[in-house]
Amino acid sequence: MKKENFIIYEDESILAALKKIDANKKGFVMVLHRDDTVKGTLTDGDIRRSLIKGLTVEAAASSSCSTKFKYLSESEEFDHVIDFFRDVSVDFIPIINREKKLVNIITRSTMQSLLLRDHHPDIHYDFLSVEDNLEYEIYRRPWGFYKTTILNEMFQSKLISVRPGQALSLQMHRKREEHWIIVHGSGIVQLDESEKPVEDGNYIYIPKGCRHRMTNTSQEESLLYIEVQCGQYFGEDDIVRFEDNYGRA
Repeated sequence: MKKENFIIYEDESILAALKKIDANKKGFVMVLHRDDTVKGTLTDGDIRRSLIKGLTVEAAASSSCSTKFKYLSESEEFDHVIDFFRDVSVDFIPIINREKKLVNIITRSTMQSLLLRDHHPDIHYDFLSVEDNLEYEIYRRPWGFYKTTILNEMFQSKLISVRPGQALSLQMHRKREEHWIIVHGSGIVQLDESEKPVEDGNYIYIPKGCRHRMTNTSQEESLLYIEVQCGQYFGEDDIVRFEDNYGRA
């Protein structure tokens, strides 16, 4: 996404700002003077409060923006970004040069995404080009559900919940190994021809090509475990099923 998607000029309308905010999906724009120096920030919350007070969407964006905001100088180190985001109320940090002009923007989700990758950015990194959607869906399965918590080119992690008395298919993977940590409940893990009971705190390693299955032996509580996948590919189509209680191929 380009920096222009986050810029509105002070004499443009609140309605124009709302259209920019709707387009960039980040909840804010930067308000600039006509000489391109930064005047302030404008969030969807700022606009909502202004409308409650009686302003209309035809009013100038400058009438709603906040001129007191946190920012970083382009001469500062990236480590300072992390310090800023320790404040949970901060969702984005503008980077401003000596002439008070906007040179970069870092959002909280962008920072989190970069920290989960093998990147070492500086303050001039093209942060707005980063795909920072970390809100992964929850996927239902006949045995329960799973939610991806981290996915990048190096690994994937999931939270997996198996309903009482249910079991995953007996399966194997060609392109990834898996590491399981049981965090709640008890069950049985099958690894090739062997089976062993597991409970809170147990760790299981599943190498590539190993047939494996998790079964929840409780009839009352769900079994929860963290799965970390390491390998070259993490798609759901890297599953070879040998047995399945729900008739899946």
